[in-house]
Amino acid sequence: MRLLIMSDTHLPKRAKELPAQLLAELPRADVVFHAGDWVDTATLDLLESRSRRLVGVYGNNDGPALRARLPEVAYAELGGLRFGAVHETGSAQGREARCAARHPDLDVLVFGHSHIPWDTTAAGGLRLLNPGSPTDRRRQPYCTYMTATVDRGALTDVVLHRLPPRS
Repeated sequence: MRLLIMSDTHLPKRAKELPAQLLAELPRADVVFHAGDWVDTATLDLLESRSRRLVGVYGNNDGPALRARLPEVAYAELGGLRFGAVHETGSAQGREARCAARHPDLDVLVFGHSHIPWDTTAAGGLRLLNPGSPTDRRRQPYCTYMTATVDRGALTDVVLHRLPPRS
């Protein structure tokens, strides 16, 4: 099962549209995760219409229209793994222990907010993934998103994809 993982798209404030490379991944993905800060409902509509399955949450920059359609925390069982998605997890210091305590029943937690890619595993085994942002690199050298595979109860092939600079 192929996953496409993104967050913090901030359309149309940070970009006019999602990058072509990211859009090209949609037909290949069995499940698409979006960890909040969509900003516009058009991006949600687009991903809902082009995704086989969408797991999304609202972020701190998402207004009432998005909050009416999305949860603060989303859950999905995929290929024997228990996934969660949330926008904010707090500061980087102590993140693994804090998230493991808040989400003891999860195997993988997808999060956003910082625009900083993150891939770590907490002491109890919770995998934390932040794909960065495909439209607003903030303090990072590149805009990014992730792909991964769920295979026989394991998360494999987690790849952080760098996007070319926008012209």
